[in-house]
Amino acid sequence: MEALLYKSFDNNKVECLVCNHYCLISSGNRGKCGVRENRNGILEVLNYNKTIASSIDPIEKKPIYHFLQHTKTYSFATVGCNMYCLWCQNHEISQVSKSKSEIRGKKVTPEHHIRNALLNNCPSISYTYSEPTIFFEYAFNTMKIARQEGIKNIWVSNGFMSKEVLDVIIPYLDAINIDYKGTEEVYKKYCSGSEIRVLENINRIKESGTHIEITILIIEGVNDSNAVLSLMAKNLENFAGLDIPLHLSRFFPSYRMKNRNVTSYETMYKAKRIFEEKGFTTIHLGNM
Repeated sequence: MEALLYKSFDNNKVECLVCNHYCLISSGNRGKCGVRENRNGILEVLNYNKTIASSIDPIEKKPIYHFLQHTKTYSFATVGCNMYCLWCQNHEISQVSKSKSEIRGKKVTPEHHIRNALLNNCPSISYTYSEPTIFFEYAFNTMKIARQEGIKNIWVSNGFMSKEVLDVIIPYLDAINIDYKGTEEVYKKYCSGSEIRVLENINRIKESGTHIEITILIIEGVNDSNAVLSLMAKNLENFAGLDIPLHLSRFFPSYRMKNRNVTSYETMYKAKRIFEEKGFTTIHLGNM
């Protein structure tokens, strides 16, 4: 499928407008996500209609604790991601596209996803497991039909989407969980992203009235120091307010960080205490 959001330039170059990388892509090359390829000046979406994973989950697994509580949510994903987190828990599907290999997945249309959700009495669809920003067209076409059928739309995201994508999806987005990873230094060193861009998106989504919750994966030696956690709390307060629900999640070794320690209970309780002292009112501990 041809991408919905991109600019064309001379010499068949294109600029992808889907995420904050704003990749400038020459003909024959792909963007950082590995699933958008410039083919003679046309930006093609390689993962459209290619579902790599689907399941029916409790909504609390997303984690979403304060929206459609105790319900099931129909979930699906494609391969690919616009970040490269060294601790990625779903790297088998999120990072596989970076090698310019063939894009794997089973052909499932948006209409088929809607039918699956209805047949299984799921009041919502979650675009999750990998990063929904990089299967934006697939997600968006599903979201439009879901809205017509009275099904709620939920994104589970790293929050690094572009302002252009937010313009399109916010009218159809009912809830979102954003993974807030750390300070600007953490994003640059471990994730190939930007804290300020994520915080700006959190602010805009919150201001739109969309239900939003935040997940912070606590990793010892990465974002667990008092200074880093205090700065994250301050920045989150400034951009989202103290009433936003927080999920502090315990790290287990994965992907490029298999030699790291499991985050201790002591560190988790310390992190919770720091956010409580800053005034956050709703904090959940996960993976405990």
